[in-house]
Amino acid sequence: MRILLFGKNGQVGRELSRSLLPLGELIALGRNESDLEDLVGLNDILHNYRPDIIVNAAAYTAVDKAEDNEAAAYKINSAAVGVMASYASNSGAMLMHYSTDYVFDGKKSAAYVEADIANPLSVYGRSKRAGEEAIVQSGCNSLIFRTSWVFSAHGYNFIKTILRLAKERESINVVADQHGAPTSAELIADVTALAISRPRSKTLPYGVYHLTATGQTTWHGLACYVVSRALENGASLALQPQHVRAITTEDYPLPAKRPKNSCMNSGSLSSALGLHLPDWKIHVDRVVDQLTRLDACV
Repeated sequence: MRILLFGKNGQVGRELSRSLLPLGELIALGRNESDLEDLVGLNDILHNYRPDIIVNAAAYTAVDKAEDNEAAAYKINSAAVGVMASYASNSGAMLMHYSTDYVFDGKKSAAYVEADIANPLSVYGRSKRAGEEAIVQSGCNSLIFRTSWVFSAHGYNFIKTILRLAKERESINVVADQHGAPTSAELIADVTALAISRPRSKTLPYGVYHLTATGQTTWHGLACYVVSRALENGASLALQPQHVRAITTEDYPLPAKRPKNSCMNSGSLSSALGLHLPDWKIHVDRVVDQLTRLDACV
């Protein structure tokens, strides 16, 4: 089985480069090898490698910049995905794709399920939703995993930003009225490998699924938790948890609107695969420990 991975240098892509290795011949491409804005070149790559499985971990993820770069966001998050879906449909390959909680408007009081109506608030969210629709319209064999608040020990993410600020500042302001489940790239990659390795007819039918850690918090709650964990590990910080000040979304305006409720129910996926998805704190602890215990020893 030949697996073609796009986005190998991103948070999820780095973990997929590990988790997919035992499943077959893995060809992993980054931005230097595959410019997803070059749709003709992308089509050539697909036909040259002729994969059995396409795993698309590449995306335009600069949520606020997307407001002023709509064309680029749609080309990468929708048009390029459409090229992959068309190839998969014509060749019989399977397409594994990742989407986001930002396809929802966050107005629901409970966790979102797959059947809930999408209503994205931002260019980023609309472009990701358009990518989902391109896959569905192609009729290809596909799995779409929607996830949220992704983090890892690599790349740029909220946890690493908080740890950096905690060394520099004695107080910070963090939004406390947006709710979600921080989900590690490691968990996403491991579940992906399991989903791909299982026969579709016996476990997981093709379609859209939610994949997040269990439990929920706010950005403020996550920041306090990260700072507390780092201090427990002996990290030298200027910031104490009690000086992480809670503010509202309106107090911290950004170009792109965020959903206030990003919670998604992953019951369909966990039931189909027989999984116990861990609480968000489990992988947050692992990443914070990895980053701060090394720091404490320097």
